Amino acid sequence: MSVKRTILKGTLILTITGFATRFMGFFYRIFLSHTFGEEGVGLYQLIFPVYALCFSLTCAGIETALARCVAKRVSVDQKKEARTLLFTGMALSVSLSVIVMLLLQNYAEPIAVQFLREERCSSFLIILSYAFPFASVHSCIVGYYLGLKETGIPAFSQLIEQIVRILSVYIFYLIGIKNGTEFGISIAVGGLIAGEIASSMFCLKMISKKTLHRQSLAKRAVRFPEYLSYAGELFILSTPLTASRVLLNLLQSIEAVSIPLKLQMHKMTVSQSLSTYGVLTGMALPCVLFPSAVTNSVSTMLLPTVAEIQTLNRKRQMKNIIQKSVCCCVLLGSLCCVLLLLCGQWIGLFVFKSPSAGDYIVTLAWMCPFLYANTTLISIINGIGKTTLSFFINTFSLLIRIVSVFYCIPVFGIEGYLLGLLASQLAAFILCILYLNAYLVRESRETSA
Repeated sequence: MSVKRTILKGTLILTITGFATRFMGFFYRIFLSHTFGEEGVGLYQLIFPVYALCFSLTCAGIETALARCVAKRVSVDQKKEARTLLFTGMALSVSLSVIVMLLLQNYAEPIAVQFLREERCSSFLIILSYAFPFASVHSCIVGYYLGLKETGIPAFSQLIEQIVRILSVYIFYLIGIKNGTEFGISIAVGGLIAGEIASSMFCLKMISKKTLHRQSLAKRAVRFPEYLSYAGELFILSTPLTASRVLLNLLQSIEAVSIPLKLQMHKMTVSQSLSTYGVLTGMALPCVLFPSAVTNSVSTMLLPTVAEIQTLNRKRQMKNIIQKSVCCCVLLGSLCCVLLLLCGQWIGLFVFKSPSAGDYIVTLAWMCPFLYANTTLISIINGIGKTTLSFFINTFSLLIRIVSVFYCIPVFGIEGYLLGLLASQLAAFILCILYLNAYLVRESRETSA
C-alpha cells in the first residue's frame, strides 16, 4: 500500500472514531453540567492537570518512543524486534505507573490543598490514581500499533474507553436515583478508571491474538539481555520526550490552577470562578476542539510515516507530505472558524444553556486555523526527530498563556485569557512554519547538489 493510501486509510479510521468519541463526549459534558452544575464540572476539570502530569510521567514518552522505534524496525523488516520493544515498553510503563499510583494516594491531600488549591479534590485524586496502570498498558499497545500504521485497534480501543466511561457514570447515576442516594461528581472520576480498564483489557486481548503464542513466548523468555538492550534504547529515547511532556504539563497545570485564583482577583467569588472555569474548559473548549478529530488523526499517522520516510531518505516525498497536510489543516481550521463565528452563540445558549459559553466559543473561533494546523506541524517536527525544538515551541506558546493568566485575567477577566490563547497559537504556528520552511529549503539544496 502506498504512503498516501496508508495515511488516508489510517486518518479516516481515526477520524471516524475521533468524531464518534467527541460526539459522545459532547453530550456527556452536557449531562455532567446539567446533573452536577457548573461548579461541579469545574471541580472535575481541576484534577485533569494532575491526570495529564501523571500520564506524561508514566505513558506519553514511552508511547511516542515505541511508535517511532517500531516504525523504523518495520521499515527494515524487523518485526520480531518490534514485538520485543512492545513488551519491554509495557514493563517500563507499568512499573512507573504503579509508583505514581502509590505516591498519588499517599500525597493526595497536600497536592489538592497546596497545588490545586481545592481540598475537595483530594478524594478525586485517590480515585484517579487507580487508572494509571491500565492506562500504561493501553498506551503502549496503541503506540505499537501506530508504529505499524495499523489504526483499527487504537481506534476501537478509544471508542470502547469512551463508551464504558459514559455508561458507567450514567448507570451509577441511575442507581443513585433509584436508591435515593445523591452521588457527586466523583462518579465521573470513577468513569475514567472504568474506561481505562475496558480499553486495556481489549488491547491485551488483541495483542495476545497477534503475538503471544506459547512457543514464541518461551523463546523470548530466555533472552533477558535482549530485553535489557531494548529497555536501554527505549529509556534513552523516551526520557527527553517524557521530560518535555512533564515540564509542559507542569506549566499547563500552573496555568489551569491559576485561572480560578486570578478570576477571584477580578472580583469573582470562589463559586463564580469555578463556574467560569468549568464553562470554559468543560463546554467552550471541547466545542472548539471538536473538529480537531481530523487533524489529530492526521498528526497521529504522520509521526511514524515521517520517521519511515526520513529513514529511507525520500526527500521529495517528505516535501509533498508536509505541504499537503499543512494546507489541508489550515483550510479545515478556516472553515471551522467561520462556522463557529456564525453558530457559537446559538451553541452556547441552546446546547449548553449558558450564554457565557457562547461568548467564549465565538472568541476562541479565531484560533481554529492555527490550532488545527499546529497539531500537525508539531507531529511532523517530532517525526523528523526534532523533539527538542517542538518542546521549545510548545513551551514558548504556554508561557504566553501563563503570562495572560497572571497579568491579563486580573485586569480584563476571562477575556484576557482568551486573547492569550489566540496569541499563543499564532506564535506557535509562525515558529513551526519558519522552521519547516527552512528545513525544506535545506533538503532541496542537498537534493540539487
